[in-house]
Amino acid sequence: MVRDVVCGMTIDEESAKYKTEFEGNAYYFCSQWCMTEFKANPEKYVKL
Repeated sequence: MVRDVVCGMTIDEESAKYKTEFEGNAYYFCSQWCMTEFKANPEKYVKL
């Protein structure tokens, strides 16, 4: 289980429909909206 960094929801990465990568790390999302929000400004959600 992983956490959606946008909304905080817990997601099963094995069955997640929404996934993207940023700086070599995979991120999983509960919805298209959360993934789009992340892609627009990933630095806001990722602690570098």
